[in-house]
Amino acid sequence: MMRRIVHRLAVFLTLFRALLYGAALTFATDAAHAAAREPHIALILPLASPSFGRHADAVRLGFAAGARAAGKNALPFRVYTVNEDTLNVLTIYEQAIESGAQLVVGPLTRSGVAAIAASTLVSVPTLALNALDAGSQQPPRLYLFGLAIEQEARQVAQMARDDSRRNTYVLVDGSPLSKRMRQAFVEEFARRGGITVADVNFDADQASLTKLRQTADTSGTDMIFLAVDYARARTVRPYLGNNIAIYATSQVNPGGKTVAQELNLVRIVEMPWLLQPDHPAVMIYPRAQLGDAVDFERLYALGIDAFRIGLELLNNNRDARLDGVTGQIRMTRDQRFVRELTPAQFVDGKTVVLKSRR
Repeated sequence: MMRRIVHRLAVFLTLFRALLYGAALTFATDAAHAAAREPHIALILPLASPSFGRHADAVRLGFAAGARAAGKNALPFRVYTVNEDTLNVLTIYEQAIESGAQLVVGPLTRSGVAAIAASTLVSVPTLALNALDAGSQQPPRLYLFGLAIEQEARQVAQMARDDSRRNTYVLVDGSPLSKRMRQAFVEEFARRGGITVADVNFDADQASLTKLRQTADTSGTDMIFLAVDYARARTVRPYLGNNIAIYATSQVNPGGKTVAQELNLVRIVEMPWLLQPDHPAVMIYPRAQLGDAVDFERLYALGIDAFRIGLELLNNNRDARLDGVTGQIRMTRDQRFVRELTPAQFVDGKTVVLKSRR
């Protein structure tokens, strides 16, 4: 009874806000959702969002590919469309439960995940496709899986220490993403006994880049971590020479048919979907026409693995380890599915895998 009252109140408030602000709040795209209460998997994505719609569609396509590969015995799934309004997300989430969802996958946005986590609505296993802020409430049936850059940065720190690197410079550019990469890397590097000598701010000015090379050559550091994207990495790489080891996350990988020749000898981590298309765990899934943006490929792969993890949750298999297209996947004690990516290096215009995944 209480849930129905909350649901009706949420619907009323949503309609009121739509009338007041003229907001185009989108509910489930299929009218049959509300009419038929049948067991299914609910996929909640911001397909109605101008900012995240294309990203969400890549996840949807990947999820569908995962479902097709699983065969007819898998529980069917329904797509529920939301926008960026958190009240809309909560309303659709409850609608999915009332329509018979046995498992919910989504939301995709960080704000949507936070709203679900703070609510009292999580009554079935729910695999959210983004992270929660540290210290946030996490209901018992809420699980987290995503493409967090922090996981990559921590793995790069581990890889560097395994390579016996001890002292590092970190190249940063001041963006929020760069700060997140830098923080995660520095913390993990220090935890493993490494020392961060200094942060170096990216500057495209030639004099600054020349000074960076002189500093790297004479500082005694044995590596540099590029907490930047591909465009900045390719700008700074020629000034670093070959005497210092260079590490980075997948953010420097342009993907597609482009080979990062400008990033020769840079070590990275990347998902098998982009590095190992002929791997048995990867090649069973079809490729989609997603354009040239590599981020859409990553989100498509996220959708595939999200479906596979969802099946494990439905089977109450909390200890599953998956050989996923986004990496080797396992669940931690705090109900987060983490990925171990494939180490690789750009060498003479080719991307060379450094370690087998098996």
